[in-house]
Amino acid sequence: MSSAVTRMLERLPLKKQTAQSGIRLFSNQEPQQQQEIEDDEEFRVLSLRTVKQQFQRRQQVRRDPVPPPRTSRMAVDQDWTAVWPGPRSFHPASVPLPLRQGFTERGAAAPSKFANAELMKIPNFLHLTPPAIRQQCEAIKKFCTPWPKGLETEAKWQRHFPLEVTTTDYCQSLPTIRNPEARRVTISLKLSDLKFDAHARDKFLRLVGDRYDKDTDIVTFVTDRCPQKKQNYDYALYLLTACYHESFVTEPWEATKSEADMEVYLFERNQSKLSAERILNWNAQEGAPKVAPSKSFADCVEQLINEGENEYNLGKYKEEVKKMLNIA
Repeated sequence: MSSAVTRMLERLPLKKQTAQSGIRLFSNQEPQQQQEIEDDEEFRVLSLRTVKQQFQRRQQVRRDPVPPPRTSRMAVDQDWTAVWPGPRSFHPASVPLPLRQGFTERGAAAPSKFANAELMKIPNFLHLTPPAIRQQCEAIKKFCTPWPKGLETEAKWQRHFPLEVTTTDYCQSLPTIRNPEARRVTISLKLSDLKFDAHARDKFLRLVGDRYDKDTDIVTFVTDRCPQKKQNYDYALYLLTACYHESFVTEPWEATKSEADMEVYLFERNQSKLSAERILNWNAQEGAPKVAPSKSFADCVEQLINEGENEYNLGKYKEEVKKMLNIA
């Protein structure tokens, strides 16, 4: 009887069988048969498609042995230009120096060169060692020309090349190598190297303003308004050329300047010249050539008025007056 009921339940659909899974069967069969019935009553998984279970074997990563650093295998007479031929970031395994850098607590040693980000942040000049510079100089020597004759001393080349150009290059650790201060150009030269007359010199000094240093007699132009260094250099030369040629231009209104309009005291245009001539030609016969004051006396008077009274100027003026009047 019980075996017939069991076969009937197996033929039922899954849902019906699940609903009737709570039926308790009683029979006189052996315990082994009852255990098989209980095993069949377990929940079965509905599988719509058959998936083959694939067992993948874990891939083993092959790791090559780490070689020792290059510094331990580097010879004492190693050619450093072959190790570090150009600019690059710091590499601890290639530099045979016990470098240390970084902030630590008081009393502790600074971090070593291995795994040190501070040493890789800053630019280094390991490619510009004296042997490397000497080797590069020897390589470019064939492109150089002999030093020109006649420029052996500093006085000679200053006479032939009076213009001095000053620029600055920067080496920095930034995403861009262009530094905004590198575009600045400074040109300077002595005012005595330029050929002026009295009018041109006075007008040139008015045009340059505070760019002229009276103590050193040097005119300096600084340009940085253009984005590139070459543009600022051309602009500085343009300023110098324009001021020089403009100083020789005489405007019509300049001829109407009176003595009160002059910025400096000029002996030739003042009453002191007429007074000195009257003193020198006093009691002279008619028709006799007039005696003019000496050039040294005129310069002495101009220096006294323009620079002010001091012990040196007054003493020099005294000596010139004695000389002019023939007073011992």
